[in-house]
Amino acid sequence: MKKENNLDKITRKEAIKKMGKYAALTAVGTFVILNPQKAQASSPADPGGNPFD
Repeated sequence: MKKENNLDKITRKEAIKKMGKYAALTAVGTFVILNPQKAQASSPADPGGNPFD
């Protein structure tokens, strides 16, 4: 019978804690990247212009 090495394994509680940190970081990053106000501010001007001016 082979003895298992438990040095590189983590508990369920530790795994949930790490995933929670990852999820929070991902949510913040997504919000910063997809923030609509910043996206509108950095959008280029209308390429065709207004033909009715």
